[in-house]
Amino acid sequence: MKLRGARERWVSTGGIELCVAELGDRSRPTIVLVHGYPDSKEVWSRVADRLAERWHVVLYDVRGHGRSTAPRPLRGGFTLEKLTDDFLAVVDAVSPDRPVHVVGHDWGSVQAWEFATVERTKGRVASFTSMSGPGLDHFGHWIRRRASRRTARDVRELAGQGAKSWYVYALHTPVLPELAWRGPLGRHWPRLLRRMEKVPADGYPTSSLPRDAAHGAWLYRDNVRTRLRRPRRDAHAHVPVQLITPTGDAFLSPSLYDELESWVPTLVRRSLPAKHWVPRTRPDQLASWITEFAGANA
Repeated sequence: MKLRGARERWVSTGGIELCVAELGDRSRPTIVLVHGYPDSKEVWSRVADRLAERWHVVLYDVRGHGRSTAPRPLRGGFTLEKLTDDFLAVVDAVSPDRPVHVVGHDWGSVQAWEFATVERTKGRVASFTSMSGPGLDHFGHWIRRRASRRTARDVRELAGQGAKSWYVYALHTPVLPELAWRGPLGRHWPRLLRRMEKVPADGYPTSSLPRDAAHGAWLYRDNVRTRLRRPRRDAHAHVPVQLITPTGDAFLSPSLYDELESWVPTLVRRSLPAKHWVPRTRPDQLASWITEFAGANA
């Protein structure tokens, strides 16, 4: 599906062809919107339309999603290192001379924490807005601290997030998630989003959803266990961060971000009375906050 009014290009990276869409004036500062699971770049369409009035807006289908090609084999093809390669390839193509403002949702935020903290992206990122997706390294340290202290509060927080993370365990199961997404779950997902998240029925999600979700299971399999068991100690952000926390998120506890100040040089916290899929349900508020934060860090 092509975004309305967007200019498309293809970016090659590590044997993958990424579908990249651009809106707005290319001479303006660039905002890159990175989608999560089980989405494609179209999850951002309502936010992108609003941002394009002031910014050069870039969206791309993460490898194996939307119109971008998938690695072969799938196993090992979705590591954070390879996702960072993809991001840098996109940034070099769309904004070779200026750093970009990055906005991530869900797994788009998880991978963007990597972009904001690894050495090789220094100078290419101007700011990072995170929503509904913690850094896996920070999450790993969060678990370790609570498991070692074992206060009543720590136990409650671990148990609460463990219950919210039920789907992560399910996605590590071989074959079954792919069968579910290519079968009944994929067919009923749009209706579930409308009922549970109040997501408008406006052409989202796209018809690629079952394939995207099946491929995207490898985001979890290639990264989660490794990073939670051996989180990086140097996962400090080298850019200012804006954290937007939907207070009704069914998948992530607000307490996950309790110690985030120790990992970032500048942190702006915002809470939003909404559920998980805020790019679809709260585009006006997101566009306003993204513009304010990126403008302050231009």
